[in-house]
Amino acid sequence: MWWRLTRSEFEKKKGAGNRRALKKIVESGKVPGVLAYAEGKPVGWCAVAPREAYSTLERSRVLAPVDDQPAWYVTCFFVARPFRRKGLTVELLRAAVEFARRKGAKIIEGYPVEPRKGAIPDVFAYTGLPSAFRKAGFVEVLRRSRTRPIMRYFAER
Repeated sequence: MWWRLTRSEFEKKKGAGNRRALKKIVESGKVPGVLAYAEGKPVGWCAVAPREAYSTLERSRVLAPVDDQPAWYVTCFFVARPFRRKGLTVELLRAAVEFARRKGAKIIEGYPVEPRKGAIPDVFAYTGLPSAFRKAGFVEVLRRSRTRPIMRYFAER
């Protein structure tokens, strides 16, 4: 919900309130992302939705829209600890691209974090790493910050 709300709304709903807000989106029939399963249990998540779902990005100086082309955004990931560093983020990205393409997306955009020196703690990589985006076919299109490339996948039609 971080990307969908203003800072004050997010803080006001922190915890259970944000979980309820996400559940409400799901119950409305809107699909806020894709899940990865292992042995019938969810082990990974990737948020993906059209640009208009993420008001925070519209207000960001660093991650503001590149242009006025309609785009879907990949905003965050969660991968359960036993499944990290096994390529699941790349698979989630591929699934997010396919989902967005089926919904008519021609551009899918992401905002990974570029580690400054070596590896970064997992908690700070929730938007993904550029290497995973590249492996999934994304290309860097703009960088307004040293550590935050804007990457795009151009869907074939």
